[in-house]
Amino acid sequence: MADNKEGCGLNTDGIEVTVSCIFPNGDKYEGQCSRSASGELVRSGIGKHTSASGIVYTGDWHEDKMLGRGTLQFPSGARYEGEFKDNMYHGSGTYIFPDGSVYRGQFRHDRLEGEGTFTDAQGLSWTGDFHGEAALGLKLLHNLTKD
Repeated sequence: MADNKEGCGLNTDGIEVTVSCIFPNGDKYEGQCSRSASGELVRSGIGKHTSASGIVYTGDWHEDKMLGRGTLQFPSGARYEGEFKDNMYHGSGTYIFPDGSVYRGQFRHDRLEGEGTFTDAQGLSWTGDFHGEAALGLKLLHNLTKD
């Protein structure tokens, strides 16, 4: 997400400041920024980035990258809430699909990776180890209720 930050030119002298920027491509950023070692103004701290296509990230930034906890919302209705590293889902998180299906668990490099639970739109849940699109040996969780 590193872009030319025209409209954000200010002298921070290494101090974190709150800014509101509009990028040449139509993206918007509101939040904390600081100067990098090379003198560039970079997103650092808490901020909200809205792309021209309607994707919204709200959360932690470090040296112009999504890093830490945040929420990424898509125009389709899909949403990821959790940990980020180098602009990718990485760590513990929840991905809600446009149809209402939900995956809660571990992510690595933008992929479902590790222990997790997938609940489909009908409410059926499977748990186990996920490896990208492969999830061998999942167990269906039964919800036994007394009527």
